Amino acid sequence: MAEIDGKPMLTRMCELLAGVTSKVHVVAAPSKYVSLGIETVADCWPGEGPLGGIITALQHTAADDPWCQWNLMVSCDMPFLTREWIDFLARCASRSEAQVVLPRSQHGLEPLCACYKTNAGGALRAVFEGGVRKVTQALQQVKTEVLDEADWKRFDSDARLFWNMNTPVEYGEAKRILKVGRT
Repeated sequence: MAEIDGKPMLTRMCELLAGVTSKVHVVAAPSKYVSLGIETVADCWPGEGPLGGIITALQHTAADDPWCQWNLMVSCDMPFLTREWIDFLARCASRSEAQVVLPRSQHGLEPLCACYKTNAGGALRAVFEGGVRKVTQALQQVKTEVLDEADWKRFDSDARLFWNMNTPVEYGEAKRILKVGRT
């Protein structure tokens, strides 16, 4: 709900994704974002971390739209994601034989800005039910394609594309950077 340019980050992210995908859903408690008019899918494993949310989304897609092959998963706290990068990521996924296409930044794999094949849900759920909660550990059970810096750097010369806001200080810094970028 943190606002940038007068809009909650979640709203900004949904608007960004709506320009790239046919449907946008947020995995969350069913009534959590009613005031924003955002369609939610109830998290099957609330409080269990991002992996449970990813699996929830994949299961929802499999049930709701069996013809949908790919799911774009992004965290809502990435203020520097761009349409150009998301378009590129989706094109890479559409040509890939992998089940997950994700970038690797200077911080490691970025599984919360990635494309997941709907059919990856079963394998991910199996490791989740086996106690795995770390997304990168679960990804070892599916075929992945990693996009390295050479793939994403042209979309982000400042190395901020996958930067996320986890603290009030990071939120303030993101607002400052975005404001400076507009002047």
